[in-house]
Amino acid sequence: MIVESLYALMNPFSLLAVFIGTVSGVLVGGMPGLTATMAVALLIPVTFVLEPLTGLLLMGGVYCGAMYGGSIPAILLRTPGTPAAVATAMEGYPMTQKGKGGLALKVSVISSFVGGTFSAFVLLLVAPILAKFALSFGPPEYFLLALVGLAGIVSMADDENSLMKALISGLLGLILAVVGTDPMSGMLRYTMNNPDLFDGIAFMPALIGLFSISQMLELTGAKSIVADTKLITEIKREPMPKGLGKFIGTGSIVGTIVGILPGEGATIAAFLSYNVARQRSKNKELFGKGNPEGIAAAEAGNNGCVGGSLIPTLTLGIPGNSVAAALLGGLLVHGLIPGPELFTKYGVMTYAFILSLFIANVIFLVVGLLMAPHFARISLTPTSLLIPVVCLFSVLGSYAMNNSVFDISIALICGISAVLLHKTGFSLGALILGLILGPIAESGFAQALIMGHGDYSIFFNRPQAMALWFIIFLLLVPPVFQAIKRHRSKEEPEALQPEA
Repeated sequence: MIVESLYALMNPFSLLAVFIGTVSGVLVGGMPGLTATMAVALLIPVTFVLEPLTGLLLMGGVYCGAMYGGSIPAILLRTPGTPAAVATAMEGYPMTQKGKGGLALKVSVISSFVGGTFSAFVLLLVAPILAKFALSFGPPEYFLLALVGLAGIVSMADDENSLMKALISGLLGLILAVVGTDPMSGMLRYTMNNPDLFDGIAFMPALIGLFSISQMLELTGAKSIVADTKLITEIKREPMPKGLGKFIGTGSIVGTIVGILPGEGATIAAFLSYNVARQRSKNKELFGKGNPEGIAAAEAGNNGCVGGSLIPTLTLGIPGNSVAAALLGGLLVHGLIPGPELFTKYGVMTYAFILSLFIANVIFLVVGLLMAPHFARISLTPTSLLIPVVCLFSVLGSYAMNNSVFDISIALICGISAVLLHKTGFSLGALILGLILGPIAESGFAQALIMGHGDYSIFFNRPQAMALWFIIFLLLVPPVFQAIKRHRSKEEPEALQPEA
């Protein structure tokens, strides 16, 4: 069947569909506010007039390309093209400021390729087995998975003062996350009777404001982002930093596992990968200042989510995330019902689609390596031209999500607030983590207590839950020991001082 699938995939029209989809995905991912979900959803009507396989290849290419494309503006402009690129912006933009934007792009595209290819292999080889594993996760595990991500807030601090500010930032993100309608009781919370807030604070406009608009506001007094022409050619001259392999591998594994879990997404995969990399790194003090290890883990993580999310989608009809849900709609439109028949009766088409993911990853790898020097030129654009253009795309991206003028207001308020938070030393990364993971933690916690009839032991009596508690322990203990060590090192010099 694999041979027949390869034969169907090698058709010129099939290859063209993969190429067009991947390049389009890179372009969509590179535009703030235009997510992979939106791109795949808009493609579904187009696939009506195409052969089922051609339509699937087109949507799969867009999915892969958009996951990588979001890193380009994140690195060069601190404007994540997709929510999954937020973690990449935290390390990529500081590298751009140091004249290392081209190198950051190179790390990004290679890590994205490895993560995407790894997850495609997992999808090809063990999809049905891993899909059953995904079903073993219930509300208690989703709550604990959110705690794993929130535990990463502790690792964002370098001292006691920054730890306190990181915790406050995370708490602020959690507070913003509960605005809207309570998913369990249906009660309205902190909406001030504003109908636009009944569904909560829209995540993408908030993200655009926190990262994109805030950065443009900070650049208003600057002449240029990076006045260094070395940025344009360095990607060809400077090799990849050594030791990134373990971070790319970690991100690939974490991203694939998170992608398999129904309802999870690439944003969480990227942040979890980033936090694990920070814990494993020997250069923790460089995180947040332009560490390629963070880019490698985050990009491998969000691209690893691609193949992982398709495992429950194709085998069980349960979307791994919102993009997979849109792609599932494309399957159903053509009468392709997920399940055993998809791998037997329609096996040639299904395996051709899976194999096309490998080609899509190769396409964006080549495009990324060849075009990175040209992408890097964006960083040499005068701010007098760059600021209005980026702000225009930010406003359009905020509006396009829900066709809401109110979302533009959210983006502007978040942008101004982010500037104030940054100036006072608070952590935007911690705030974003709280905003993303808050709803997941709340829903998982409430549903788990309903399942357990109010008994909190439900969070401890399953093997999957205990494994997640162990991961939380590993994420929290090292930072605590480091804080104690730093505190003692400060006390020792004072103790050694002679008495007056």
